Amino acid sequence: MEREDADVIVVGAGLTGLTAAFQLTLRGLTVEVLESHLHAGGVIGTHRHAVEGGDALYEVGPNSGMDTTPLINSLLGDLGIRDQRIDAQAAAAKRYVLRGGQLRAVPSSLFGFIRTPLFSAGAKLRLLREPFIAARKYAGAPEESVGSFVRRRLGPEVLDYAVEPFVGGVYAGDADLLSLPAAFPRLAEWERDYGGLVRGAIFGARQRRREAALKGERAKTAAPSFNFKGGMQTLIDALARHLPRLVCSARVLSVQRDTGGGFAVEIERRGERLVRRARAVVLAVPAFEAAPLVAPLGQAGEYAARALEGIHYPPVATVSVLYHRKDVSHPLDGFGFLAPKVEDPPVLGTLFVSSMFAQRAPAGVVVLTSFVGGRRNAQAALAPDEHIAADVVRSNAHLLGTGAPMFSAVRRWPRAIPQYDLGHLQRLAAVVALETQAPGLTLCGNWRGGVSVADCIKAGHEQADLVMARLASAR
Repeated sequence: MEREDADVIVVGAGLTGLTAAFQLTLRGLTVEVLESHLHAGGVIGTHRHAVEGGDALYEVGPNSGMDTTPLINSLLGDLGIRDQRIDAQAAAAKRYVLRGGQLRAVPSSLFGFIRTPLFSAGAKLRLLREPFIAARKYAGAPEESVGSFVRRRLGPEVLDYAVEPFVGGVYAGDADLLSLPAAFPRLAEWERDYGGLVRGAIFGARQRRREAALKGERAKTAAPSFNFKGGMQTLIDALARHLPRLVCSARVLSVQRDTGGGFAVEIERRGERLVRRARAVVLAVPAFEAAPLVAPLGQAGEYAARALEGIHYPPVATVSVLYHRKDVSHPLDGFGFLAPKVEDPPVLGTLFVSSMFAQRAPAGVVVLTSFVGGRRNAQAALAPDEHIAADVVRSNAHLLGTGAPMFSAVRRWPRAIPQYDLGHLQRLAAVVALETQAPGLTLCGNWRGGVSVADCIKAGHEQADLVMARLASAR
């Protein structure tokens, strides 16, 4: 084999790729990270806007992470930014859902659920019937969507005003297209193993606590949300500082098996074509970018490429708007609100950013961030920026009683969040088959293993473990 330029080449400097590269670097490997864009970070980015009294911070991508795994604080400690972390304020525990043109607080207790106007009496009685609904027979049964599952076990109203808006907030997706075993595997496990959701929540609690204790993990319902004093960009900047061989504006043209069992990666940077060689390659890029890179790798590569091309990414626009606090009548006493599809809203939801975390804006200024488009209304995210911003400002005025904004900013993501649609597990199986046939090549990203910040950090650690094991076995 010709000279190696690195032990491992990581293609893609999003959160998963950066985390994997950093973990491999900590273990003594020489790692080169290639990123096609001008900056690292993928969709994560913090911006500032000067206002009276200081700067207001807003995110163009994820606004927070959830501390579900000890790997997060371990990473922050290794990066030296543990003291920069801030957790969500107490007020952010409250969530709202739009119903009948008004924001209704999501109940947080059984008594609250009984009294809430968010659900009708019929929907509440339907929920009480859930333990008595016969479980589906899973053996040989076709794959089920999230929407089908929820209608069958909980009824249409719970789907419309709880699950569908949640799916819109997390995936910007469609509950009738999302795969239950791919997107929410635990719900399928509860029905299969315990006969239903209530039984699963009760009788599976002990086992879940035992498993969580062994891993040091926390359920999403109990995990605090976190950000950083300087915004989510703090995490990306820290990772980049610890990776001396991070090369931006480097577009990967091909990945090929090299003589001797390694890989040759052809790149184009500033008009020059180069070939970089390594013992292992991690493709930490969106599925649609990975597809053409793996297609030439034999029949397994062709199958994997077709599978990756089948992962849909709907467009989403984020709209951040600043207001004087005196011009907002709503108390903004919560995390934000989700807007169900049946309400025909212009937004998927809106975050009360300056209520979520301290130090987002000077006193007297509030920051709101809304999300537009997704699977529900893709065209809305592709409209001109001024139209998108105007729709959000009107939505804020109607639902939150806002006056004229001080400032607004639109960030458009033409391909935003990967959809774990029906057939997703079969698509992932094709990727696994390629990895088996091409030892030393691994693929990762938020299209695999979860779309959240915590999922990406966890996936980065897992990729590092996998690469180390494969390199050890190749010796």
